[in-house]
Amino acid sequence: MRNSIEKRRQKLINKLVMFNIYKIDGKQLYEVSLSTLQAEYKKIQKQFHPHGEFDSIRWT
Repeated sequence: MRNSIEKRRQKLINKLVMFNIYKIDGKQLYEVSLSTLQAEYKKIQKQFHPHGEFDSIRWT
């Protein structure tokens, strides 16, 4: 189980680095928890996803 958590952390770190994010709250990515990495990645996804904002699709 510990190995799978570390793999998930590493995947999230790699994805965040692709968005030029190297620190969260002044800490290196490898220093923060898995939940913090997940929250930061979700925040980035919402920013860059074409349907991430409200009113992006309007029904007429």
